[in-house]
Amino acid sequence: MNFHEVRFPASLSFGSVGGPERRTDIVTLANGFEERNTPWAHSRRRYDAGLGMRSLDDIETMISFFEARQGQMFGFRWKDWSDYKSGSATADVDHGDQVIARGDGECTEFQLVKTYSSGGVSYVRPITKPVLGTVRLGLDQDAMREGVDYEVDLARGVVSFVAPPPEQVEITAGFEFDVPVRFDTDKIQTSVASFQAGDVPNVPVVEVRV
Repeated sequence: MNFHEVRFPASLSFGSVGGPERRTDIVTLANGFEERNTPWAHSRRRYDAGLGMRSLDDIETMISFFEARQGQMFGFRWKDWSDYKSGSATADVDHGDQVIARGDGECTEFQLVKTYSSGGVSYVRPITKPVLGTVRLGLDQDAMREGVDYEVDLARGVVSFVAPPPEQVEITAGFEFDVPVRFDTDKIQTSVASFQAGDVPNVPVVEVRV
C-alpha cells in the first residue's frame, strides 16, 4: 500500500472539521415501509484540513506536506482531536480501557480495537495506526510490559505477545491512535489576499482502508 508513516502536523489538524461517514442504501416500498442496508462494515472518516490554517506559515507547511505525499498518491496519519484515545477524551490512557480479545492458549497476535456502545448496541472499530509509546496491555487487569511481554506493530495495529495468553484470559488495551488518510484532491488552490481576508482553502482528507 502507498502509505507514509508520518503524521499531518497535529497543530494544523486541530480546529479542522470532520468525522465518521456511513453509507446506507434505502428503498421505500409501495406500502411506505423502508428497507435499509449498508455495504460498509466500517465507517469512513472525512475531514477538511484547510480549516486548521491560521497563518501563511501554516499554508506553506501544508503545501510542503501535500507535495511530499504527491497529492492523493500516498496516505498518511491524521490526528482526530475529537477521537484519538482508547478511553475518555479527558482521561489518561490505561491498560484496561478496551477489551480486545480473550486468550485461547495458542494465539499470540491480536488486533487493537475500540468499541463504541449506545443503547445496548456496540460497534467494534479496528485500530490500525496506534501512536508510538502509548500502547498499554493487560491480562485480567494485570499490566504487561512492552518490549518484555509484548511488541506492537505500529503500521498495522497488531500486538504480539511473547507467550500466548491462557484460555479465557481477558486481554485489555489502552492507546492513542491516528486515522490512516489521504488527500481527497490532487490540487490545492490558495490566495494570499483571500486568506488574509479570512477565506481559508478547502483541503479535503479522507480515511483509507489498511
